Amino acid sequence: MNTRRTLVAAALSSLAFVGLFGLAAGAHAQGEPLRVATDATFPPMEFVENGKRTGFDVELVEAIGKTLGRKIEWIDIDFKGLVPGLISKRFDMAVSGIYITDERKKVVDFTVPYYAGGLVVMVKEGNTTIKTPADINGKKVSVQVGTKSVAFTKEKYPQVQLQEVEKNQEMFALVDIGRADAAVTGKPAAYQYVRTRGGLKVLPEQITTEEYGMAIRKDTPELTKAVNGAIDKLKADGTYAQIVNKWFNATAK
Repeated sequence: MNTRRTLVAAALSSLAFVGLFGLAAGAHAQGEPLRVATDATFPPMEFVENGKRTGFDVELVEAIGKTLGRKIEWIDIDFKGLVPGLISKRFDMAVSGIYITDERKKVVDFTVPYYAGGLVVMVKEGNTTIKTPADINGKKVSVQVGTKSVAFTKEKYPQVQLQEVEKNQEMFALVDIGRADAAVTGKPAAYQYVRTRGGLKVLPEQITTEEYGMAIRKDTPELTKAVNGAIDKLKADGTYAQIVNKWFNATAK
């Protein structure tokens, strides 16, 4: 009987230790930095200004980190490497104006949509040959490699002559200097460029209306749940609305 009691006591002691260790590990995980990858070349979503990373996504993620009690550790990477890098566990989350698509959902999870964007066409001011998106067929059009603009433009406008570039600013520059007739890009970036640089205009007819999501690995569902909860809290307390109002005006919802 004493032997049995001793074994039971030992077992209970072990379970208590495991429970305490688990709680400690959970607390430690909550305080660990949240590694977030981005391609900070997509204003107003994320970009570098005066040597500092800033933008809508950046401020929103920092607010999420504060809500979760986790410091944000930013990792800069080209857009085309975001999903592969996430899958290979180089970071915990990718936030860089990423559209939620069925194709991407096959390999990563997404948070709830946190902003509605879409694709638009940009042309040089004074351009009278491209009045609607359909007019880009047969024209030279710049797009950023790795973005939905590439496949969508090829499928929707098969006669277009695509010019794929690595960076967002290169895409705009090709139109600005006349080497491309138009650019297909996300609406927020298009309006940001027009507001801050000028020389180009956005066609009033939008090509698509789509939603941005924060990409998270499928093997960390608890993180997806936590980030979703943080987004809900930021919307409830007004923080989200403040960030939206700071970065987007009425013409660039």
